Amino acid sequence: MIHFRILWNRLKQHPLSRVGPGLITGVADDDPSGIATYSQAGAQFGLNMLWTMPLAFPMMAAVQSMCALIGRVTGKGLAANIKATFPPIVLQGVVLLLLIANTLNIAADVAAMGEVAELVTGFNRHMMTAFFVFGTLLLQVFVPYHRYVFFLKWLTLSLLAYAAVLFTVHVPWSEVALRTVWPSFTLNANTAAVIVGVFGTTISPYLFFWQASEEVEDMRAKQDKALLLLDAHDAAPELRRIRWDTWSGMLYSNITAFFIILATAVTLNVAGITDINTAAQAAGALRPLAGEFAYLLFAIGILGVGLIGVPVLAGSAAYALSEAMSWKWGLERKATDARGFYGVIVVSVLAGLIIQYSPISPMKALFWSAVINGVVAVPLMVVIIVLASNKSVMGAFTASRPIIALGWVTTVVMGIAALCMLIPS
Repeated sequence: MIHFRILWNRLKQHPLSRVGPGLITGVADDDPSGIATYSQAGAQFGLNMLWTMPLAFPMMAAVQSMCALIGRVTGKGLAANIKATFPPIVLQGVVLLLLIANTLNIAADVAAMGEVAELVTGFNRHMMTAFFVFGTLLLQVFVPYHRYVFFLKWLTLSLLAYAAVLFTVHVPWSEVALRTVWPSFTLNANTAAVIVGVFGTTISPYLFFWQASEEVEDMRAKQDKALLLLDAHDAAPELRRIRWDTWSGMLYSNITAFFIILATAVTLNVAGITDINTAAQAAGALRPLAGEFAYLLFAIGILGVGLIGVPVLAGSAAYALSEAMSWKWGLERKATDARGFYGVIVVSVLAGLIIQYSPISPMKALFWSAVINGVVAVPLMVVIIVLASNKSVMGAFTASRPIIALGWVTTVVMGIAALCMLIPS
């Protein structure tokens, strides 16, 4: 027991334990459904989709940094700020679509986790899916935020598995460098669909709500911190922390996505396997090509990020609806003190589980989730930019002009992507 306490205290003092919401948000973006999308990009187009990640990184980081800034400055999540600034129809539409998209995304994620667990352990996939679902629910509902987030931060190390995979296979690094900046592909309906999928899964609305609310959670957990609108004493170090935390977290996320595309490009694409529907299928296909170790690393990564992604999906929906309905909310609160908030988490995760036993295919759930996210992301980013640049909301802490400009560029790019998604091929 004494040795355990010493280890626990050392872990709490580790630099990883001091990083903020940006790291978890970034890793949650590489959830199992995201891994499936990146794997398909690598399998179908080889090295010619690597360029998407350097382009997506600054756009994703700009939007997420605005969300973090909104939460830290105002002491309210994104939904509460939208409620106070925009007509009710704006909030109602966004929250409804977010709830539907997140539930469908949870269904796709837990299905992938069950499939991967079956591949690794041999146990029935539905049994393993139920195990992960109830495990994540118990952690979210019964473990206080300051303890729960500690474990989430350590789970982010699971993404290193995708970097490790590259040490088990041959990588033509000169060709990688060339194709990252000068890809070769024919722009047609198939190519557009994959590009849209990659950007859609990288820049997702649920991450916007999560990061803003997690800044508020962190502020509440550290009782010596006050919202910047009321106390600007900590402004300089807090703004530096947000910039570093958000940009480094998104960089970690996008480098990992780059590695996933690369790993599947140099294995699956080279072997002529160009059609990947799930993350589990990608892991299974790696087994005969890259060996048992690479396969296990890929599978472990899927399970690790799934354990982060599912709580983030459920939590972001709970934050949004609770603020819209003026309910008490927060992962630091006991379940009896925030019944509506925890009720949303439980219902959305269990709904994702129930879809496994319905005629709805997890891949169709993922497709419709991507469509809804693509539709809602564009107007939501407009709302975020307006909030982050509004002095009546942010006071003296409005987002910088470069960030605002980058936000508008992101909105235009995602708008084009959404139109491509909605136009029949």
